[in-house]
Amino acid sequence: MDTPNTCVATYKTHHAADDAVKQLQKSGFDMKKISVVGNDYHTDEHVVGYYNTGDRMKAWGKIGAFWGGLWGILVGAAFFVIPGIGPLVIAGPLTAAIVGGLEGAAVMGGLSALGGGLAGMGIPKDSIVRYENSLSAGSFLVLYNDVENKVAEASKVLMENTEHDSVETHTTN
Repeated sequence: MDTPNTCVATYKTHHAADDAVKQLQKSGFDMKKISVVGNDYHTDEHVVGYYNTGDRMKAWGKIGAFWGGLWGILVGAAFFVIPGIGPLVIAGPLTAAIVGGLEGAAVMGGLSALGGGLAGMGIPKDSIVRYENSLSAGSFLVLYNDVENKVAEASKVLMENTEHDSVETHTTN
């Protein structure tokens, strides 16, 4: 029952991903256990830049307000350029998992830095490839990482109350 698990939901738009985070927040889930990964650069309006001011990052461009809102409630944020996927913005504990993997040079078995972070959360390689492909296509991921019963509850909230493409739960062994 105390085994860490991760629920991963995929969304086509940043509006749908934002709604998912708000649904989890409204349902009382720990915001420190939510991560969001996104890449919305297939638009006419390009991001101009990011900067970090203490615990806050700022962004300009089409979805700057979306990321700015998430950075206000989620812990940790970073901008990465992942070969094969492109530029990604990541908010939440997944950021620390990726940075930890990079600092320890522990990118596993041909996985990208993102893949290494996801694998560290118990997500199998075949699912990682699917998630990376979704991100390359401009989708967003919302992850909730916690103990089994809390992840099951989060999964139910996301399945029943959001416009998701998919919702999957993965167990760390």
